[in-house]
Amino acid sequence: MNSTTARTTAAMLAASAALATGAAPAVYAAPASAPAAIAAGVSAAAPAVRPAAAPQAPTAHAAVLRTGLDVSLLDGGVRLPVNAVLNEVRAPATADRTALSVRLDGVDQGRPVQLLRADVASAKATADASRAEGSVKLAKARVHLPGLPLLSVVEADQVSARAVCPADAPPTAEANLLGSVTVLGKRVTLTPGERSTVAVPGVGEVVLDLSRRTTTSTTAAATALELKVAVNPLNLNVAKVAGTVTLAEAGCSAPGSATASPAPSAPATSPAPSAPATSPAAPAPDPSTAAPDPSPAGGTAPRTPDANLAETGGDSRTPYLAGGAAALLLAGAAALKLARRSRA
Repeated sequence: MNSTTARTTAAMLAASAALATGAAPAVYAAPASAPAAIAAGVSAAAPAVRPAAAPQAPTAHAAVLRTGLDVSLLDGGVRLPVNAVLNEVRAPATADRTALSVRLDGVDQGRPVQLLRADVASAKATADASRAEGSVKLAKARVHLPGLPLLSVVEADQVSARAVCPADAPPTAEANLLGSVTVLGKRVTLTPGERSTVAVPGVGEVVLDLSRRTTTSTTAAATALELKVAVNPLNLNVAKVAGTVTLAEAGCSAPGSATASPAPSAPATSPAPSAPATSPAAPAPDPSTAAPDPSPAGGTAPRTPDANLAETGGDSRTPYLAGGAAALLLAGAAALKLARRSRA
């Protein structure tokens, strides 16, 4: 019992002395390694950034006439596509031409078909660091279709389209059709932004879109007149003509530059629970058995009467036990002496 108490007391005093001198047991902290960080869903590298895109060059284009027609012939039903363009230019360029002819095999004995005639037909496109612009102007324009050499599908006095894309202002687009307009021999009144339909018995039908304009933050486009045609001329071996005719179109894109954008990052994942940074601390000793607080680190603890008890293995009852043992020893010695005398 005494030896167990002595060992316990000695262990507590040793622990207290270690704490007082700063020699407490070190707490282990596991170092965070790169593989562990990756496993926990934590990326140590910064998000990748795409290289900056090259500056966007300004562009501009213009065209006086554009056709997308299908021509069906009477003999054999052959379909001939007519994809013709007059005065199409891209910046920087200028074109002036007043007539456009196409040659279609099997139509009018192989003679050229005159699609457009005009007193003035010019297209211009310019582009530099400050702005891009495309423009078209026509005067006394007359558009014909294969199979209708004498009847114009549309006649207009003045037609213009313009698209401007400045570097420091919003793009603009405008289209105008001035003066009188005749469709399949009929004089018509058109309203900008609205669709009109003209039908001629025995000839066909034309749907007109006037002054179409489109703008975005960096682009602009304008079309003065777009016609959707479906005619049955039954002349010059032509059975049917269907498609689209665009008169005076212009477009542009503003000069600018693209900025670098972050590369798409991997989907976010919940980090895996990480190991605790420190191991659990050792349980604190029971206050009822703890030794008195020692002096600060580097000092000498004051000695008390009870301090020697731990070194000898005794406790507070040791003096009484020692006194009793001494009394018993004296009593035994006296009894032995008396016994020897009685034998003598």
